[in-house]
Amino acid sequence: MQRNVPPSAARAATGLLMVAALGLASLAHAQTPAQSPAKPLPPTMSQAAPPVDPSFSAYTLVQTCKQRDDNAAQGQCVGAIRGIIHGYQYGVLFLGQRAALPANETQRVSLCLRDVPVSSIVADFLADAAQVDDDALKHTPAEVAVLGSVHMHHACT
Repeated sequence: MQRNVPPSAARAATGLLMVAALGLASLAHAQTPAQSPAKPLPPTMSQAAPPVDPSFSAYTLVQTCKQRDDNAAQGQCVGAIRGIIHGYQYGVLFLGQRAALPANETQRVSLCLRDVPVSSIVADFLADAAQVDDDALKHTPAEVAVLGSVHMHHACT
């Protein structure tokens, strides 16, 4: 059985991969030897990217969510994922009320999560994260990874 992936989900997945690549590029840039200080370097995307908080990277969230036998860890996992999704949805609502967006733009970036249990969102997130290298997850913000996964599975089309 072949799955059709909606274009918005493909864009979200591409965005997640771009952020992971940006994280790897910034790591590679940090490990290159310093050049002579005679000529200042122009700012690049990897220099402008804010550092990822290691306490809330995608890797950290995955490790927390994998602890199925630990009720405290499961509570932290569910709370973090719900908080990320609620914050994003409020941002979309705010943007839709404050800005003149093109037709269907709000729907394109919205999430369709009616009657979707958080446990299935967590399972989708863990399955998607398992396909990404741990080093890339360490350099990806948890919000980006969660929202990329949710958009891939629950985008409004």
